[in-house]
Amino acid sequence: MIEIPGGPSIPETELEFAASRSSGPGGQHANKVSSRMTLRWDVRNSPSVDDAQRARIEERLATRVTREGVLVMHAQKHRSQSANRELLLERFAEVLGTAFVRRKPRRRTRPSRASKERRLRDKKRRAEVKQGRGRYDG
Repeated sequence: MIEIPGGPSIPETELEFAASRSSGPGGQHANKVSSRMTLRWDVRNSPSVDDAQRARIEERLATRVTREGVLVMHAQKHRSQSANRELLLERFAEVLGTAFVRRKPRRRTRPSRASKERRLRDKKRRAEVKQGRGRYDG
């Protein structure tokens, strides 16, 4: 069971793991060992999350969720499948946790009088510099 901070608990049986070859350099070891792990979790058909949570996950993690509603993640940092699998599980919980963090609403602010004056003064100075770049009639 994977505990998601601020969210649901997801049984590992819902997660699908697949191994493949890692990308990048690595020589003989990387060329013959499938140590890269891919995690797939079907968000849309998961009984562990309710509709509100499902919508929140699909909205917040839109770049990681496919059109079919499957969350896909990869790990290839380590040389072994088991280490990459553990890394994936940690990152999975972390990433899902971010989907359930409530964001503070932004409070509108106005620029201060000093900052407005500073901006206008700098703008005028810049205009003078550019004006001085004209042709020279010497």
